[in-house]
Amino acid sequence: MSAEPSLPITSPAPRFGVWLIGARGSVATTAIAGCAAVAAGLHPPTGMVTETAPFAASHLPALSSLVFGGHDTVDCPLPKRAEHLAEGGVLPHGLPAAVHAELVAADREIRPGGPPPGDTGRTQDEWIDVFAADIRDFVRRQDLAGAVVVNVASTEPAPADGSLPPSSLYAAAALRAGCPYVNFTPSTGLHHPALAGLAESFGLPYAGRDGKTGQTLLRSVLGPMFLQRALAVRAWSGTNLLGGGDGAALADPAAAAAKNAGKERVLADTLGTTPEGEVHIDDVPALGDWKTAWDHIAFDGFLGARMILQTTWQGCDSSLAAPLVLDLARLTVRAHQQGLTGPLSELGFYFKDPVGDGPSSLAEQYTQLRHFAERLRTDTPAPEAHR
Repeated sequence: MSAEPSLPITSPAPRFGVWLIGARGSVATTAIAGCAAVAAGLHPPTGMVTETAPFAASHLPALSSLVFGGHDTVDCPLPKRAEHLAEGGVLPHGLPAAVHAELVAADREIRPGGPPPGDTGRTQDEWIDVFAADIRDFVRRQDLAGAVVVNVASTEPAPADGSLPPSSLYAAAALRAGCPYVNFTPSTGLHHPALAGLAESFGLPYAGRDGKTGQTLLRSVLGPMFLQRALAVRAWSGTNLLGGGDGAALADPAAAAAKNAGKERVLADTLGTTPEGEVHIDDVPALGDWKTAWDHIAFDGFLGARMILQTTWQGCDSSLAAPLVLDLARLTVRAHQQGLTGPLSELGFYFKDPVGDGPSSLAEQYTQLRHFAERLRTDTPAPEAHR
């Protein structure tokens, strides 16, 4: 009697962790719910650059392979947070119920953040150890092939002394846990002098900082336009009206100053000079997760003709940021798989104040990003192909 032919043994597809700092915030909740919705085919991947044709063969981890967890100092469960966002029009009606299981699973992997203000119970190094242990336990518990840490927490003021602010504690913990790090905020993170060279010493890639989602995105397009058409910009002023957690955080003048530094740097880099004018940020709680950004640009034309360009950008910050967070997680995981280390300047397309050396014009940054996609394509494929 002949033996039955044996079926080939297949290994389970690898999964990759996305550990979010500020995991119960609006951006994180939108990213987690959106990833589940797109992976299930409930919604198209609008706003995700990594889902466009140039990235189709870059061997990025599948959206369905991403597993979420993180740190946060608040205790509102993700399903409840998603319901609030749906009530505010940030998430589609019915989506929180459709991806409830994924939200619950991610919420189980969120650990308490810190340190609380004025805490003296642990040293900074002990906090780093605690955070790093949380990340390592997440990777082991979920049997992950790797993980990336992404900071999407509210903006913090720049440190006034030599101590490490929370964002820097989380960044150091990511590296200590062996994970690449992305700073989507203007907070200090790895930019603290005490952490200089730390990422290189761990042999890990990192990217940041301060996601470019609205007003500065437009500035990185308009600035080169004025320069290339030889039009002299005399003044560039702006105003931001926003609510939600980001609005409350930026009501602190020190936090607003950290945010505005990136906006002003884009103009200086693209124009070659810093025009007159300032950016003002106003907290309007009634706006919730929606924001309005207004720019007033005074410029000179031929024979000194004085002209004005005004722009108004109205959008939902969480909806603009979430697809970029998913892009960055996938790109950074793939870069780590390929053994890349140090600052990923090729990801400057996503940031106001990108690490490493690179262009400031959005068009040039996009060209650089596409070259990066080709580099990932030509190297050894990852075990799991693009979704």
